[in-house]
Amino acid sequence: MRATWRFDRGRRTFLRKTGAAAATVAIGPLIVAERTIAALASEASGQRGHFISARAGHSPEVGSSARAQTRTLYVNSWGGSFTAAQEVAYFKPFTALTGIQIRTVTPVSYGKIKAQVQTGRYEFDLTSINSMQWLRASREGLAEPIDWAVLDKSTLPPHAVVANGHGIASNIQGTNLCYRRDKFPGGGPRSWADFWDVAKFPGPRGLCINDPPRTLIFALLADGVPADRLYPLDIDRAFKKLDQIKPHIKVWWREGNQSQQLIRDGEVDMMSIWNGRAAELAQQGVPVELVWNGAVRSTSTWCVVKGAPNAKLAWEFIKFASQAKPQAEFNKRLFYGPIDPAAFAFIPDDIAVQLPTHSANLAVSIREDDEWEADRIVAIEERFRQWLAS
Repeated sequence: MRATWRFDRGRRTFLRKTGAAAATVAIGPLIVAERTIAALASEASGQRGHFISARAGHSPEVGSSARAQTRTLYVNSWGGSFTAAQEVAYFKPFTALTGIQIRTVTPVSYGKIKAQVQTGRYEFDLTSINSMQWLRASREGLAEPIDWAVLDKSTLPPHAVVANGHGIASNIQGTNLCYRRDKFPGGGPRSWADFWDVAKFPGPRGLCINDPPRTLIFALLADGVPADRLYPLDIDRAFKKLDQIKPHIKVWWREGNQSQQLIRDGEVDMMSIWNGRAAELAQQGVPVELVWNGAVRSTSTWCVVKGAPNAKLAWEFIKFASQAKPQAEFNKRLFYGPIDPAAFAFIPDDIAVQLPTHSANLAVSIREDDEWEADRIVAIEERFRQWLAS
């Protein structure tokens, strides 16, 4: 079987213009102090302009030589249903309360984050990437430390501070095995060992091209490594197991929208997928089954890019988004797990049982080890690229 590699779409327009009218949608009693709104408005007034290049090592500027913040915050998002859920739960309510406009830039790309800091040309101030990658970013000088002049640590839920004090956790995502029920009327694969069993469960498959650690974990689970003994990952053993499945991977997918399209259209019969994307397909009537056994839980993180022109606005936004109610609004639309346990008070039980942080799903899934992976991610990615090309 010939594998298909699908890479990033062309770069987006460098900037979108500012100035859209403020949204008027609100989602309940959310805490943004009047002092905060007044300070933001005062700081931002009259400072509409484009991001300007700044050489690496120098502060970027906005407008002329002024360092003042604009009234527009540029947020890097994953696109599709992820961005749509953010719009309703976070972006529009924040704009309604503060008057600060939000523009999105998609998709999320570690390479783009790094290029911004190195060149001083910024497309976005804020991104949402997993905590392991942001720990890596903090070590590479790409991340702003948390601004504790804006955030109050005592108001944050437990374990919200991640990436060595450079990010705030936003939600928990699962990367799961998923299959089409109509392709397996007698019952589909229930483990990664089944995913590797092409005789018992034939059909085209898909795996993610830009998350090698998760793929290595799936290979080790398929090879019989117990979930509680995965780390430190046996890299050689994992690649040896991947050699067995490589000829049967029809598509190496990169983005959430693409993963949904692949299994929706029947281009693959089974694949790895982010749990929220599979749940959305099920709601749309696509006959997909999500398997929690062997899923890997990752922490999506609100992150401010080093030197971002609108860093202060970004931390104010993160303060807003860290509350229980907006988290619940997001997780009711895209079924990831909230960081704040108080959010479950706003989430219906029939949705709560589908989230990565539900007790039954926690019991059979695996939490990624940020520290171990961040220490080795560059070497792992390079070896994975070479293995794909071989």
